[in-house]
Amino acid sequence: MKKVFLAHATSGDFRKNLYEPIRQSELSAFCELILPHETSDKQFDSKSFIESDCDLIIAEVSEPSIGLGIELGWANMYNKPVVCFYKVGSQVSESIRMVTNQIFEYSDGEDLIKKIKEVIK
Repeated sequence: MKKVFLAHATSGDFRKNLYEPIRQSELSAFCELILPHETSDKQFDSKSFIESDCDLIIAEVSEPSIGLGIELGWANMYNKPVVCFYKVGSQVSESIRMVTNQIFEYSDGEDLIKKIKEVIK
């Protein structure tokens, strides 16, 4: 089963807006999802995970974040596939294209889940 790391900014209510829809979906049947801040606000060792255990990085890139940019840089350095998603109306950094050309827009949580499922299958 693929191990999928969910990279995202930690600003905003990511637990409610991102983690809840994902955990309430059937995505866990298709992959092992790593939600780095699901149970703790402590720093997650994403560099080690991305380097050794990760098969795919799903990045929610609607909000700019230095930490997210660093994680995407590690994914690129370790040749891990990256797929980015952003909410309709968001201003997405063009530098994301340095790590992937798979960048998809979504309208709401349901649409995001549907598109992530298509990518994972």
